Amino acid sequence: MTIRAVFENGVFRPMEQVKLAEGTVVDLDVIKEAVDVRSLAPPGTDEGLIQVYEILGRRFSSGHHDTAERHNEHQP
Repeated sequence: MTIRAVFENGVFRPMEQVKLAEGTVVDLDVIKEAVDVRSLAPPGTDEGLIQVYEILGRRFSSGHHDTAERHNEHQP
């Protein structure tokens, strides 16, 4: 699960509704290299499109160093 939040006054504030029980302990991965898509999007850009660009702009680590090594196992 990914929860987008803003850090304000020493507290992480979720930017949308979060379905977690009170007192749930979570680990946070801070992505400092993320591109601020909102500052690059022209005024009037659809919110859904901006969210898609934000997702595509994140770096993900699958833990696999060579994802293509087993490519042929999943081909018809």
